[in-house]
Amino acid sequence: FFSSFFFLPTPAKMPSRERKEQYFTLMKGLLAEYTKCFLVHADHVGSKQFQDIRKAMRETGHVLMGKNTMIRKCLRDNVEQYPHLECLIPVIEGNSAFIFVKKDFDEVRAVIKQYYVGAAARAGVIAQCSVTIPAGVTTLQPTETSFFQALNISTKITKGAIEILNDIELIKEGRKVNPGEAALLQKLGIKPFTYGLDIMTVYDNGSCFDASVLDITDDDILKAFQSGINNIAALCLAAGYPTIASVTHSFLNGYKNVLAIALSTDYTYPLAQKIKDFLSDPEAMAAAAAASAAPAAGGAAPAAKAKEAEPEPEEEEEEDVDFDLFD
Repeated sequence: FFSSFFFLPTPAKMPSRERKEQYFTLMKGLLAEYTKCFLVHADHVGSKQFQDIRKAMRETGHVLMGKNTMIRKCLRDNVEQYPHLECLIPVIEGNSAFIFVKKDFDEVRAVIKQYYVGAAARAGVIAQCSVTIPAGVTTLQPTETSFFQALNISTKITKGAIEILNDIELIKEGRKVNPGEAALLQKLGIKPFTYGLDIMTVYDNGSCFDASVLDITDDDILKAFQSGINNIAALCLAAGYPTIASVTHSFLNGYKNVLAIALSTDYTYPLAQKIKDFLSDPEAMAAAAAASAAPAAGGAAPAAKAKEAEPEPEEEEEEDVDFDLFD
C-alpha cells in the first residue's frame, strides 16, 4: 500500500518519459512558430531574475531552458522536417537557453539588458572586469586589518576606522577571484560584477551569427560600402578598365589633362581662359590669396580690436610745487 501510494504518478511529479515528451512537443512547436531566436548563456542568473525576464518578455518572445542533450536530440529529430535548424546544433553548449523572438532583435535585447543585476564577487569565478579599491576611510573596525595585511594593502587607523592609503587594483579582468579578495569586497559592500542573460548567438531564418553583428549600425554599413567602392574605383583606374565606380574619376582626370594642355599652349576655351586671365594678373592672384587668408585671420581681428579699444593708462602729471628745497 505504501509503495503504491508514494510512487503513483501525479501531475506534480510526472514520470521522466512523459516530461521529456512534453518538452519535445513544446520545443518543436516553438521552432515551427518562430523564425528568429537568441541563444543565451545564463551563468549566475538567479531564479527571481529569470522569472522577471520571463514576465517582461511575454509579449515580445518566449524563454525556453533545458538540458543540452535534450535540446540537441529534439533538433536532430526534426532536422529532416526543418533542415534550417541544423546550424543550431554545434552552438549549444554550457548553461544555455533559447529566447524566441517575435519582434525586432534590438527591442528584445533592450529588455534583456534591463534585467542585469549587480552581484558580489565570489571565490573561484572568473572576473568579468578589473576591480580597484579607492583610497579613503572605510567603515571597517581596526580589528579587521588582517584582511588588508593578507593582501598587502597599506592601511592606517583614522578616527577608529581603517583607512586605505593608496588605490589598489584588487582583481584583474579574466583572473579567478581568490577567497580573501571576495571576503574583503563583501566586507566593504562592493558588488563589482553584473550578471544577466548574455547573448552568444543569433539565429535568423536558417542563419547563425555572432551577437556582435547586432551592434552594426546603418552608418557602419554605409562606411564599409563606400570603402569598397573606393577600392573598386582605384583598381579600375589602375587597370584602365572603366566601370560605374570609376567613370566619374576618369572624367575628372580627363578634364585635368585638357586643362593642363590649354594652359601650356595657345589653345583655349571659355573656362580655361578664365584661369589664364587669373594667372596672368598678379594683382588678382594676390587679392585671391588675401581673401582666402581673411577667414583664418577673422578670429584674431576681434581680439586685436578689443585691445585697441582698451584705453591706455594716462601718466600722472607732476604738479608744480611752489617751494624750493634750498629756500
